[in-house]
Amino acid sequence: MAEYLRRLPSSDVGFARRRSLWSVIRIDPWLLLGLILLVGVGLGVLNSAVDGSAAAIRRQSAYLGLGFLVMFVAAQIPIYRYSRLAPWFYLLGMIALSLVLVIGVGAKGAQRWLSLGGFRFQPSEIMKLAVPLTVAWYLAKRTLPPSPKYVAAAVVLMAMPAVLIFLQPDLGTAILVAVSGFFVLFLAGLSWRYIASALALILVSIWPMWHFVMKEYQRQRVLTLLDPESDRLGAGWNIIQSKTAIGSGGWDGKGYMQGTQTLLDFLPESHTDFIIAVLAEEHGLQGVMGLLCLYGFIVARGFWISYSATTTYGRLVGASITLTFFVYIFVNMGMVAGILPVVGVPLPLVSAGGTSIVTLLAGFGILMAVSQDKSPVN
Repeated sequence: MAEYLRRLPSSDVGFARRRSLWSVIRIDPWLLLGLILLVGVGLGVLNSAVDGSAAAIRRQSAYLGLGFLVMFVAAQIPIYRYSRLAPWFYLLGMIALSLVLVIGVGAKGAQRWLSLGGFRFQPSEIMKLAVPLTVAWYLAKRTLPPSPKYVAAAVVLMAMPAVLIFLQPDLGTAILVAVSGFFVLFLAGLSWRYIASALALILVSIWPMWHFVMKEYQRQRVLTLLDPESDRLGAGWNIIQSKTAIGSGGWDGKGYMQGTQTLLDFLPESHTDFIIAVLAEEHGLQGVMGLLCLYGFIVARGFWISYSATTTYGRLVGASITLTFFVYIFVNMGMVAGILPVVGVPLPLVSAGGTSIVTLLAGFGILMAVSQDKSPVN
């Protein structure tokens, strides 16, 4: 017994567990591992999609490097500070969206970018984070589930940026921004009565939206979804070629950089919106399933972090970021497979991108900040 007592650590050392390196640098190692693996796969697929263009890979690598830097910085900020900064972040985003409509840079019939000092960025991407952060800030201070007046205020916070983005026009991003805010409302305990009412309102508004709000090219996308064969060489070309690429890959694919649809330039936007078709043609169904498993791991880790969060704000923000990430994956793969209209949503961290990559990784930085939060449970 005396020998046992003699070997106990002294009182000045104590029994406190030494903080791990990951806690010190405020990074979730499992989430980081999933993101690194996803980015590695993405660069490999992109290299094939751009036919080995060194310039395109360097550009993507630069955005990824900037994105991971932003992620690391975002992870260092305590989550309660995001709650304080959220309304200011939202206000700046609204100002930027307003400026886009006045002095924005146009391309392909849309005016969606701002150019500052030669650097071009898309303010609508910023709102994918600003909206859930702000809606969560507003609701976390209220009694949950939210009362009707708080639900109405949250809907206004979601609708204002969505309308400005729709006017660019960018219907796909407008819907995604609104959805990111809706997820916060849903997670806050939104009554199913409100959800049913919203669905009924959407159904009722389909006819006036179709005839008085949607532009001709947007209506054409819906019609093409229903019958792509009606315009094989026009509006239906993208869907037909993507389905051809996916189907020709079979189970194990044609081999890396051997996809004929890509090499012969039949597949449009192969490096952005339709990049999953490149993967399917070259690596087959097993390659797509592997990518889905990787996405599934990241989403599951995001939900675990959100579930383990100690504050209401952290839970709302973490889960909404994770759900929004899942929606990006679902919408992109759905439109490439021909079950959703083509809305110009890139495949997260795989498609070529700029602002979208940085924004996504910034969101994961906030998720890591949630994982490191040690605030009292509330």
